[in-house]
Amino acid sequence: MSNGLFVNHDSYTLIQSPIRLEDGVYPQNRAELLEKILETNPDKEPFYVIELDEVDRKFQEWVQALPRVRPFFAFKSSGDMATLRLLKSRGTGFDCASQSEIATCLQMGVPPEDIIYAHPCKPVSHLQFAKANGVKLMTFDNTFELEKIKTYYPEAKVVLRILPDRHTASVCDLGTKFGAKRSVWDELLQTAQTLELDLVGVSFHVGSNCLDSEVFYDAVKSARSAFDLASSYGHKPYLLDIGGGFPGVDSGPVRFVDTARTIESAIDTFFPITAFPDVQVIAEPGRYFVTSACTLFTNIIGKRKVVKDGNVSFMYYVNDGAYGSFNCILFDHYVCVPRILKKHTDVEDFTMQTDTEHLFECNIWGPTCDSMDKLVDSAFFRELHVGEWIGWENMGAYTHAAAGAFNGFPLAHKVVVPVGTKISGALLDDWPFTNDGCVATNTAADGPQMIVDSACVDSE
Repeated sequence: MSNGLFVNHDSYTLIQSPIRLEDGVYPQNRAELLEKILETNPDKEPFYVIELDEVDRKFQEWVQALPRVRPFFAFKSSGDMATLRLLKSRGTGFDCASQSEIATCLQMGVPPEDIIYAHPCKPVSHLQFAKANGVKLMTFDNTFELEKIKTYYPEAKVVLRILPDRHTASVCDLGTKFGAKRSVWDELLQTAQTLELDLVGVSFHVGSNCLDSEVFYDAVKSARSAFDLASSYGHKPYLLDIGGGFPGVDSGPVRFVDTARTIESAIDTFFPITAFPDVQVIAEPGRYFVTSACTLFTNIIGKRKVVKDGNVSFMYYVNDGAYGSFNCILFDHYVCVPRILKKHTDVEDFTMQTDTEHLFECNIWGPTCDSMDKLVDSAFFRELHVGEWIGWENMGAYTHAAAGAFNGFPLAHKVVVPVGTKISGALLDDWPFTNDGCVATNTAADGPQMIVDSACVDSE
């Protein structure tokens, strides 16, 4: 691998601010930044550009919209170290689900009290690790977990995770796996009392990528009921954890500002500060912080021409797929939208033969030998060629965090643009994508979906 912006696959590259091109001029926009990156990537390997200014902007937006709610970043959504360090520096806590995630946070210097072990079913060895390192705050939703905690970590501060009455208004319904139904609250609270465990709060999760902000209102209302019931058993709850489910972008069916407004109203209604001055409210946002900060770039490594009934279509193969960054299609029900990068000097000479007057239907595949490694069912673009780049925006959440190297294909590199870098955030320019096609359908885990994309315009 050549020297420059890229390093080994197990690390990431931090672009130092300011970035200088060969002539000593600062990159003024994303196009110049991308040019610099491509110059140092002769093997055309896939890469992410992670813009920390966008993560920081999201943090500032959160503070303005939800001043009573402290975010505990959901580590599982993105384990990028530069992102984690930035959020730590801004004062967020961390939602961890395993020994490894807890260990990473502790190694960064996160205080144990700023970590919530938010997994209702914990391995004993992980629970013992939490005890050894003073991570006391943790969730539960069943009596067996309470008995385990009593045996291995009786000093823990436990948080009852309830199942919201409405938990199916999300892309990923976590209620099928976790959360205590209202009918078992009494048993759980009584068991915690009998075991003399320190029950300090109530949590819930409306589901990942919630599509109805009003669900939060109902969930906070339910949490108040659980608070009152816990108090009747002699517990003294002071923590309300409203979980995750926040949108990563505002172009979907719900906007963050609307969700935040609903949550603020619910907290003020059911936990008014006059009656609950000591109640601490936290949340577990993941995709909210990182989705829009990350753009993935893949290279076309192969193509096939298909002629059927006189109609021409194409199959394109790129160097990252469903076993890598695009695992989000299968596991997160995500619909990925491809954008074609404007012609670059690195593209093979024969791309100059491209007919830009016609759009051809195509589908896009990942690099592995698995026929399930399909990224896009149907799109319409001019004819593309080997060596061209396809960009995928909003790829920061549940992508590289769950990526593997099946078939020996390496993980995508990460190029991190720090906070305050001139090209990042200060200039609201776009990536240099063409506008010569559109996506018609895309495969998600629950079937093909129609996409209305801004790229659905005439060929440039």
